[in-house]
Amino acid sequence: MRPFEYASPTMLGQAVSLLASPGSVPLAGGSDLLGLMKDQVETPSRLVNLKDIRDLRGIRLDPQAGLTIGALVTIDELAADPALRFDYAALADAAGRVAGPQIRNVATVGGNLCQRPRCWYFRNGFGLLPLRDGKSMVTEGDNRYHAILGNEGPAAFVTPSTIAPLLVALGTQVTIAGLKGERKMDLESFYRAPKNPGEREHDLGPGEIVTSITVAPVAGRRLASYEVRQRETLDWSLATASVALQMDGPRVTKASVVLGQLAPIPWRCKDAEAVLQGRTLDRALAHKAGEAAVQGAKPLSRNRYKVQLARVAVQRALLAAAGMGV
Repeated sequence: MRPFEYASPTMLGQAVSLLASPGSVPLAGGSDLLGLMKDQVETPSRLVNLKDIRDLRGIRLDPQAGLTIGALVTIDELAADPALRFDYAALADAAGRVAGPQIRNVATVGGNLCQRPRCWYFRNGFGLLPLRDGKSMVTEGDNRYHAILGNEGPAAFVTPSTIAPLLVALGTQVTIAGLKGERKMDLESFYRAPKNPGEREHDLGPGEIVTSITVAPVAGRRLASYEVRQRETLDWSLATASVALQMDGPRVTKASVVLGQLAPIPWRCKDAEAVLQGRTLDRALAHKAGEAAVQGAKPLSRNRYKVQLARVAVQRALLAAAGMGV
């Protein structure tokens, strides 16, 4: 690990000013950043500790405005919060499945949403768009865990957060602070697939940090998130499907279906949503929605299995949201 400066501000404005300097990066839980620094994938000249900024903490539930979660709320706090066990139980459950208890106790919501891809080319220092001799190292090499959607190029990594798909399905907004003040945007738009070397996968400018997220009121919607892993615990998800359904009895009046770990961004399945719209949800319809979700999939040489994982994950998330079991 290379030498670096360390700053620990207590006010948000101080942190933003410090982060505006080239080479400065924010430190929250550190569960991802410190590993990247040890591998010299990230080589910051200054770490700006955010843990002493009280304004970045807390979970607040307002029946009208929705759920506001501070960026420094830990994943464990999110999973254990009793207020979430009513309308937002699916979110608490998804948080409870993140990594293991040691990681959940230090990892933060903001850090989870901003974590870097697990792509082994990126983690070995080849960048988000790895090339060798002018050819993509992903398409030419081992791509077992890479994208099958939104991978037309050049990005083929997958977004790593398993809570982001459900938050996108819920219509979450993210609040970002920077030198020019505060701005808000849909979480769905916060993620982007880089087109050129040096571009990041999050819409954050110099000195900007995520301060909180606001989750829209559930308003009677039925929620579910389904993950597929090689092992039950302490493993990265291979595919996640999250759904938020408005229903009139058994009929779906509005649906949001979002996939994770299958594209460089949380992938909104508009074809699957169209299949569900206005129809009675049963196992046959869930199957059709699963098929529609992967209609545009373009698997690489070694990850075709992910098409079936995505198809089944959508089906099972829909059935779970409707209370029909899986």
